[in-house]
Amino acid sequence: MVKHSGQEEALRAYKNLLRSLLDRRPSGTRQRIAEALGTHKSFVSQIASSNYSVPLPAQHVPVLIKVCHLSKEEEKLFLDAYALAHPSYSPESAARKNRADSITISMPWFEDAGTRKKVKRAIQEAAETVLDLAVALEKER
Repeated sequence: MVKHSGQEEALRAYKNLLRSLLDRRPSGTRQRIAEALGTHKSFVSQIASSNYSVPLPAQHVPVLIKVCHLSKEEEKLFLDAYALAHPSYSPESAARKNRADSITISMPWFEDAGTRKKVKRAIQEAAETVLDLAVALEKER
């Protein structure tokens, strides 16, 4: 039997708790989380599985809590477990780092699902490029 460090055990503990919380959510929750994080559903499965060492990045914690509609008790349990695995994490600093504004744009309806997907991805990539540039300029000030 392989022995794990305390931090590895803490990682497993919050992943198991996260998986349990997700299992109690409606169908489609993993997909909604993936969309909110701008990633794939497989990433959500990896961060919620103790079989993978992929940690939940700290910047994603507030999004996950919001999308999952965790109760105050569930949120506290999860944040306590997460903090044990990631001692440098603090919800307050994460909230400051993750302050964001959002915009919604409308686009014409494309009958072809592939076209819709390509256009959405192109818009997303263009927006990310502009935002990266703006962040870099902001840091220079």
